Amino acid sequence: MWWLLVTVAVALGYWLLIRPHRYWLRKGVKQGNPGFIFGDNWGTVLRKQSFADMVAMVYNVSPNTRYSGFYQFLLPTLLVKDPDLIKQITVKDFDHFVDHRSFIPGDSDPLWGRNLFALNGKKWREMRTAVSPAFTTTKMKHMFTLISQSGEHFIKYLSKNDENLITVEIKDIFTRITNDVIANTVFGVECDSLEDRTNEFYMMGKEATNFSSFWMALRFFGYICVPKLFKFLQITLFPKQVLDFFTNVVKNSIQSHNKHDFVRPDMIHFLLQARKNGLKQDETEPLQDTEFEINKNSENTKVDITDEDILSQAFIFFFAGFDGVASLMSFMSHELAVNPDIQTKLIQEVDANLEACKDKLTYEALLGMKYLDMVVSETLRKWPNSVAMDRICTKPYTIEAKYPDEKSVHLKEGDVISVPVFGLHRDPEYYPEPERFDPERFSDENKDNIKPYTYLPFGSGPRNCIGSRLALLEAKTLMFNVLSNFELVPVEKTQIPMVLSKKSMSMTAEKGFWLGLKRRSRA
Repeated sequence: MWWLLVTVAVALGYWLLIRPHRYWLRKGVKQGNPGFIFGDNWGTVLRKQSFADMVAMVYNVSPNTRYSGFYQFLLPTLLVKDPDLIKQITVKDFDHFVDHRSFIPGDSDPLWGRNLFALNGKKWREMRTAVSPAFTTTKMKHMFTLISQSGEHFIKYLSKNDENLITVEIKDIFTRITNDVIANTVFGVECDSLEDRTNEFYMMGKEATNFSSFWMALRFFGYICVPKLFKFLQITLFPKQVLDFFTNVVKNSIQSHNKHDFVRPDMIHFLLQARKNGLKQDETEPLQDTEFEINKNSENTKVDITDEDILSQAFIFFFAGFDGVASLMSFMSHELAVNPDIQTKLIQEVDANLEACKDKLTYEALLGMKYLDMVVSETLRKWPNSVAMDRICTKPYTIEAKYPDEKSVHLKEGDVISVPVFGLHRDPEYYPEPERFDPERFSDENKDNIKPYTYLPFGSGPRNCIGSRLALLEAKTLMFNVLSNFELVPVEKTQIPMVLSKKSMSMTAEKGFWLGLKRRSRA
């Protein structure tokens, strides 16, 4: 009898744990060699590979193919690599791929499950429209004033140190500045994280974005592997103290808005207005092409926005601003430090604009700085914050075969698509010498040579990053302030070449972003 039990156990094990990793082979799609249970995530789970390097690995598994298969644990995922197919899926046939993969149920973790990134279908469209007015040109000019003040405060803080060369872990400083900017513009809370280094807002933000933590990684992978179990056990992605803190901040902000009926142009104000008056696109701001599909049927639409929805939106923008912008600036600082010729050229542009503005940078002058824009664009090319983007098939869809060695791929509702941003950005076919930091790729003469849909730092289509304008504005303004007063130089602790950390799910430097701030003397 025992042999029958063994046979059943082996058959069951094959059906549950091995057969899923042959899914794409059965469909005639090329794939790599997924690891047992972990699939292509085995390196990230065992902390032998960064998530970005995993994306590059699966991108290069099957060269010269428009798409290939890989596995997120046991979940089959179609990796779409062809730029024309990426456009087809994310823009032209967007109605078949409206949603992101939502691995955390909305009622399991209110900080994550109800945010704009995780929302699906009609609820996502309504929330996107409610939040959009926060990113018009008028609002960006207001944000610019707040960001400039933070940048000036940063320089005053550093000026207290009379050393000619100040050694810093630059991401720590940038994170403190972005914390204060986002706390102000999203929650209406004023902080000074440079002087008050352990203020509660900063410490909670740091706890929420600590993706190198073992327990954060366990929660994250737990929701991917056994979401129903984690929901049953009431395990949230973020620690309880983080949830409680941001819940109280948002509740207090809502009470202040309602009690005093004042107009403060922060994120919570726009969401409260949408709840009160319905959705209405700002008529003074022209819609982008990708926004038209979202907003065309949204005029004067009443929408049910709960306090929990407001909490979730406010937190996701804080989350993105706290770590995302700080990471962009940190990678940019590193590249400028190890490429002094590029930094010299950028400093010349900074000085020229500072002189033209009579030592007071303006919004218009900042947007006109072409070389700064080129440097930021190349940083996002080489070090994109989002190394991959996903879509869920929401209606049956067929990718027709185009070449003799292809078979048509029939996708059903719920199938997962992934676009390997990091792989595309490092593909020598699109970017010769991809490891070289070269802002000239984005010059007026060269940027038209970049193949569309191979540069996707903020995603693609209607579900692109709604906060990209604010992120770019913040990074450029703060970097302008830095370079107008300091030169970025390598120090003994600077890691050259840069190596990505294998212990963090977010992209960061293995040994930190240690650099020197060398004082400049402008004539």
